[in-house]
Parts: sequence; C-alpha cells; structure tokens
Amino acid sequence: MKAHLIAVGGSAMHNLAIALYKKGIKVTGSDDEINDPAKSNLQRYGLLPDYVGWNVDKITPDLDAVILGMHARLDNPELIRAQELGLRIYSYPEYLYEQTKNKIRIVIAGSHGKTTITAMILHVLKYRNVNFDYLAGAALEGFETSLKLSEDAPIAIFEGDEYLASALDRRPKFLLYKPNIALISGVAWDHINVFPTYRSYVEQFENFVKELPSGGSLIYCAEDDEVKKLALLTVSGVKKFPYHTLINFVKDGVTYLEDSTRLEVFGKHNLLNMGGARQVCLLLGISEAEFAEAISSFKGAARRLQLVARNETTNIYWDFAHSPSKLTATIQAVKEQFPKRKLVACMELHTFSSLTKEFLKEYQGTMAKADVRKVYFNPHVLEHKRLAALSAEEVKNYFGNVEVYTDSAKMIDSLKEIKWEKTNLLMMSSGNFDGVNVKGFAEELLRH
Repeated sequence: MKAHLIAVGGSAMHNLAIALYKKGIKVTGSDDEINDPAKSNLQRYGLLPDYVGWNVDKITPDLDAVILGMHARLDNPELIRAQELGLRIYSYPEYLYEQTKNKIRIVIAGSHGKTTITAMILHVLKYRNVNFDYLAGAALEGFETSLKLSEDAPIAIFEGDEYLASALDRRPKFLLYKPNIALISGVAWDHINVFPTYRSYVEQFENFVKELPSGGSLIYCAEDDEVKKLALLTVSGVKKFPYHTLINFVKDGVTYLEDSTRLEVFGKHNLLNMGGARQVCLLLGISEAEFAEAISSFKGAARRLQLVARNETTNIYWDFAHSPSKLTATIQAVKEQFPKRKLVACMELHTFSSLTKEFLKEYQGTMAKADVRKVYFNPHVLEHKRLAALSAEEVKNYFGNVEVYTDSAKMIDSLKEIKWEKTNLLMMSSGNFDGVNVKGFAEELLRH
C-alpha cells in the first residue's frame, strides 16, 4: 500500500502519516508550511518531506490513496495532478473510516468538551488494557501520538469535529465516520465562516443524529436543551442514553466523586464530561467501579485547564478555550474551585469566528466571573484572515468591562505588575499570544 498526504503538516494529517507508517503503509507527504510539533514528529519517523512546498512528482499512478488535508485548496497542483491521473482521493476523515469500517466506531461530537471526553475514554480503556484505535484532538499523557490505526483493535474512538472535511468534500468531518455509538456533549454556535447562522450550525448535528443506524446508540447530554431536541430525531431502533454531571464534592481544593474517589481534574464542565465518558465506557463493558478507579489518575488533555505552574497561593492554567461557551465554563470552573482566590483571566481572540464582528456579540458577559479580565488580539491576524478591522474599543464594548490589548508584550508586562498572592491566572487561547512560552512565563511570574 502506498499513500500520499497533501498538507501533511496539519495536526491531524501528520499524525495520520505516522499512524499509517506504523501500520506498514508506505507514506509520502508534502506541505507549503510545516511547523513544530508536526515537523519534529515527522522527522522522528523519517517522514519529513525533503523540502517545504508542493511537489507534483510525488503524485504517481501507483498510489493507492491520496489523502487531502483541509489546508489544501482546490487549485493545489498535487490535487490537480491526482485528479488528472484518476487516483482515489480521500479526505482524512473519509480515509479513517476506510481504515476502521469493520470495527465498532465510537464518535464523540459537540461544540465543547469533545476533546476532554475522548481523552477520558482513552485513559480508562488504556488503564483497563483494552485494545483500541483512536483519534484525539490534543496531545495526551501516556500516548505517543494523537492517532492510532491497527489491524487487530476491535473498536475505534474518534473525536468528531463538525468542521469541513476538505476543499473537495464540504461535509462536516463527523458525518464521514459513520458511528455505531455517538455522543453529543453540547451545541453552541461556532465556525461562523462556514456556518453563518446558528440554524445552519445546528443542522449539521441534526444530520449527524439522523444518520445513526438502527441498532446504534446515542449518548447525549441531558443538561443541554439543544442536545435534548436532537435526541428526538433519531431513527427507530437507536438506543438512547442521557448523561448528567457526576455527583461530587470539593474539599481543600480537591474534587471527589460521591464514592470518595479523588480526582486530578475539577470543574462542573469536567464532571459533566466525565458523565458522558462513563456512559461510553459502560457500553463497552467497563463497570462504574472500574471506571472510577481508572479516572482517578486522569490529569486532563493538553491545554484543557492544564496546570502549568503553582505555589502555595497561586495556580496558573493554560486552556484552549476560545468560544463563548468554553470561556464561561472554564472561568467558572477555576472560580468555583478556588472561591477565596482572585482570578485573573486572559483571553486571545484568534479564530475566524472570534474576530468577526457579527459573532463577537456572543462574548457579552462571558468573562464576568473573573476578577481581572484581559482580552488580546493581533490586528495583523485580521488582515491575514481578510476580516474587517477591529478597534480595542469595539472589542471592549462587545465583551463588557475588560482590558483590551493589541500588543501581547504590553499584556504580559501588565501581568508582571500584579501581586499574585492568593490569586490564580487563567490563560485562554487556541493560539499562543504571539509566541509566548506560557510555561516559562508562568514560572517567571511565581519567582517574583
């Protein structure tokens, strides 16, 4: 088998290249931009292209599959050559289905929480020595890569993204996995560049639910009104399993389940996510007691309320939160876990949606529970995404009562002036505040 990946430098695509290589498939790839961690990961397995850029000479008639990443456009020269040769062209979710079509497929979908729920399930299955394939949206402790494909695993757990599959296939990725078991964690409008209205966004989840096969299972969050409506749309014969926030209590800044299982994670959204993960594991034959034992050592996925530095009176967290619902949930989690500490929350506007004026109104009040609120955006990113210019005053009006920065260095300097005793810091972004080493910066703050 020979496969070529167009846009191999993407997060999912480079992990797919490694997974196929490990499976014994001859893999080549190319991209016009390859940065770390993709660059280092590909290099480790001898899969890094000889040079950065497209190379039509790699598109040969003997290829069994050409896999197209979302980053590649319709005018990509390699794609055009593959079409001219009549080669089989897949999006990466379509190819993942091909690799797992004889397995039981579990797909975790939702506007928020899906990475954490997927990570929880994988952690428990690994702890219980279950053999499985998987796709996760973040780096996970104890897992070398975020994607695994094998011949012998009977099940595959996929994080199901609602974003489009490729330039050729404009369907949401999660529709292409054809799950036997599906979970929906919640619905909150996102990806305004693809789904310009809330209604068009919800329709994707409706299609996801309607395509579940008779005899399949839907696990759904019973605390989300939109998700409860979706659960009514399944075809006859689909089994339905609602889930709720697991009963818990907090003592001395530590969260416990009702059976006194001590947890490494905290926050209502994490306990809700855990309820969904537990229901999946129950369907896979793991008991509640076995789940509790395994989940007690779960520390979270990378950049999901990730503790990067701490001392006796201060915790500093790094989180992927960027949409309104994620901001609200993450800030609430830290504030409720440490009610006697001040909370400084910093958020970067980085995604297409978050930088679009029509969507920014969704952020009104999302940071209200933080004691100090800072928002950063880079005007050059707006230019790169070909979006209308934003002023700091406009952003402040959309959020309400926040400090707004267009220079990340000035925001960092403002944090250095804060006295951090009995105060926590929460840094939230799907980017990196223009290259800030968050861990190094956090450790520097605590030294002062």
